[in-house]
Amino acid sequence: MPVHDPATGQLLCHVADAGPEDGLAALSAAAEAQRDWARTPPRERGDILMRAYRHLLADLDRLALIATLEMGKPLAEARGEIAYAAEFFRWFAEEAVRLDGGYMPAPSGGSRFLVARQPVGPSLLITPWNFPMAMGTRKIGPALAAGCTCVVKPAEQTPLCTLALAGILHESGVPAGVVNVVTTSDPGRLMTPMILDERSRKLSFTGSTAVGKRLLEQCARTVMRTSMELGGNAPFIVFDDADLDAAIEGALAAKMRNIGQACTAANRIFVQRGVIDEFGRRLADRMAALPMGRGTESDVVVGPLIDGDAVAKVTDLVADARALGARVLTGGEPVDGPGNFYPATVLVDVPDTARMCHTEIFGPVAALIPFDTEDEVLTRANDTPYGLVGYVYTESLRRGLRVCEALETGMVGLNQGVVSNPAAPFGGVKESGLGREGGLVGIDEFLELKYIGVQL
Repeated sequence: MPVHDPATGQLLCHVADAGPEDGLAALSAAAEAQRDWARTPPRERGDILMRAYRHLLADLDRLALIATLEMGKPLAEARGEIAYAAEFFRWFAEEAVRLDGGYMPAPSGGSRFLVARQPVGPSLLITPWNFPMAMGTRKIGPALAAGCTCVVKPAEQTPLCTLALAGILHESGVPAGVVNVVTTSDPGRLMTPMILDERSRKLSFTGSTAVGKRLLEQCARTVMRTSMELGGNAPFIVFDDADLDAAIEGALAAKMRNIGQACTAANRIFVQRGVIDEFGRRLADRMAALPMGRGTESDVVVGPLIDGDAVAKVTDLVADARALGARVLTGGEPVDGPGNFYPATVLVDVPDTARMCHTEIFGPVAALIPFDTEDEVLTRANDTPYGLVGYVYTESLRRGLRVCEALETGMVGLNQGVVSNPAAPFGGVKESGLGREGGLVGIDEFLELKYIGVQL
């Protein structure tokens, strides 16, 4: 199947287009390797991940170029993603040797309770196109640390990062069959037989809520363990006592990271009415000055969107908001010429009825919405089926804690525009997902608890 450069539309290369039989062959390899990998000493598993961490950093520039060519993000961001991706391997290399259990006397006496944590088994990992390297390491790292083999299915738009990652893992000493990659242009046809196969014991998926729901229905047939990192509709709340300089920087980070193509992107930017005019003017000035172009060009900040459908979606969302009364402060129209480009855009007075307030924009469009009171903005911010992340800017510690606790999200950035960190638990509530990735609990998603009763 072809892999294209979203900045030019040109063909980069072809990769294998796997079918159901290929997926089942990969699952067979993972199942056959599971017993030996689970018995591999935790320190040895951790050492392999540490070698992979070092290899990623040593090969950072080459890997960043691959990410830019197939996904479009600027090289500076791609380098940051590779460094971020490597940290998951380092974090879980350190966690591999900390798989503790429990021991206690029975309350009635006469016996003891032992609790062990054991690998869940062969795991299916489905990664998205927007962070193709980091989402791979965020799933593969804990799986390998826990003692699970895996089959990885990357997004059809960005298979090259995952294939490169598989090569690095092989060089780092991962045995044959432990990590298997299948690339395909037809994910449903490939994945369904694997999901329904009783040898599959775990599914970890990052992607849209709609696809996640379909996968959950399939997993229910075998009661398979699942982790779901799904869509978001992040509120970014700026109170009138906020440090506006910090809020502008935070909004740029939360909105423009990955050209706005992130589930953590600020989707609805609520600004208290007393400062919205100044905030909007300053944000528009900054956004208008961001250079746009191919990610391989120097100083480019706004690269292409992933494909033509993404451009069409953003164009329709902006047109809908404008028809309902939103005003354009900068941008607002698609760009002619080759590539999937849309300019950095700021809209103000976006009404709650606009479609972009109810779906992920997934593009470089900042939707500014005025509000008056704390209670009002909390009600509006929580009025969504999604609950991945929120952002709050205020100089009042009391208000900050109140609002952070009241937001119905799995994560909150208080006076910061980026929350992702390998050492912190990443995940959402409501229709934004199940489970957590990263942090102290990330490895638990690949472990089962076993209770052993011992009679004395």
